Amino acid sequence: MTSLASLASLHDLTGKTAVVTGGSRGIGRAIVQILAEAGADVVIASRKLDSCKIAAEEVEATTGRRALPVACHVGRWEDCNDLVDQTLEHFGRFDVLVNNAGMSPVYENLEAIGEELYDKTFDVNLKGPFRLAVRAGAYMAEHEGGSIINIGTAGSLVASVNQLPYACAKAGLNALTVGLAEAYAPKVRVNAILPGPFRTDLSKSWAPAEGEDAPFVPLNRMGRPEEVAPLALHLASNASSFTTGAVIRVDGGVTRKV
Repeated sequence: MTSLASLASLHDLTGKTAVVTGGSRGIGRAIVQILAEAGADVVIASRKLDSCKIAAEEVEATTGRRALPVACHVGRWEDCNDLVDQTLEHFGRFDVLVNNAGMSPVYENLEAIGEELYDKTFDVNLKGPFRLAVRAGAYMAEHEGGSIINIGTAGSLVASVNQLPYACAKAGLNALTVGLAEAYAPKVRVNAILPGPFRTDLSKSWAPAEGEDAPFVPLNRMGRPEEVAPLALHLASNASSFTTGAVIRVDGGVTRKV
């Protein structure tokens, strides 16, 4: 029988280094916090360095772990390379990658989508995660192993006309997850988390007000970032040592309802 003490030990990330893109707010920020609380040193990456610095200061103050802020536009190949290089230069290791950064552009209709918007959506949601995962996965496979976690969307399973390029790019991320799980096995595990409707800065324009029901969700409410973070910790740690190539929904039942 597994005891609480052994469960805590399995989730211990002491001595590990974790990189989280889009880590300064929302789901990414919650994941950064829980990984640091589990003992990991963290790299917080996003386009806005100032936001990363604020998050890094908060993490160090509340957990005692080291936190490195890095400006990174994941849609740019060279920024992805630089993020990996800075991580290894600063911490000397790379154990966990969380590909969380993403974008879901608003458009009037499908005919209004231009090539620039389409390409940017795929660059941020698929090209960047591909490059980072390949660089990180190759390093992990040659060293002590590790875990890669791709943050997708439940919308990749039930694509909406209102988010079609985004859903298509995230569907590609699901395929990438399965392919990389095979490519870097047995030392590297690769899994994906598919959040549904969560209350973040990005959902403010369409989400019901705080405290209001969300009738489009079987659980009748929006999710909270801290409800994804424990699963990310599980997948990052030895507690999930036999889990790879998995695509896991955390959506309050939305995809089943549809």
